[in-house]
Amino acid sequence: MTELDRIRWQFDMSWSLLTLHLDKVTDGEALWEPAANCWTVRPRPDGTWAADFALEEPDPIPVPTIGWVMWHIGLWWTETHSACFGGGGSGWSAAAAATPWPGTAGAAVTWLTGCHDRWSAALRSLTGDDLDSTERSAWFGDGGLSLGHVLAWVNVELTKNAAEIGNLRLLHVNRAWPPGRA
Repeated sequence: MTELDRIRWQFDMSWSLLTLHLDKVTDGEALWEPAANCWTVRPRPDGTWAADFALEEPDPIPVPTIGWVMWHIGLWWTETHSACFGGGGSGWSAAAAATPWPGTAGAAVTWLTGCHDRWSAALRSLTGDDLDSTERSAWFGDGGLSLGHVLAWVNVELTKNAAEIGNLRLLHVNRAWPPGRA
């Protein structure tokens, strides 16, 4: 098995961990705010949805909602794909401002599935030689890391986000356990 094969395998594993939760997320779960200090997604007056965002995380870091984590995945994945395989990224601040949340958990899952499909196709187009190249990764890690590093980061980020969504879903379903407890 080559290094690229392992990265593809790890990507498939990361995605499968995420879909364990994505396939079951409801709108209520997506918008549930688990703490007073929370980052979420909110409807704008024009009907689109915006996410709370700051390039520098506040202290203390807000607890995200599931909807916010879904938006975050779509944001970094879309921006990363554009930077590595498209016409170049627009930068995190510009991308965050221009990237709405789709408005429902189901629409967000569809969006993330599209991100997965584009990334998967991009991975299939690569050769082992591409992993060591910095041609597509000049934006990442101050320009000193290879495309292989970006691919590994995507896998780790997906796994981390799967754990966040899974933990938030567990907290949501168990918030009043045992039954009858407020």
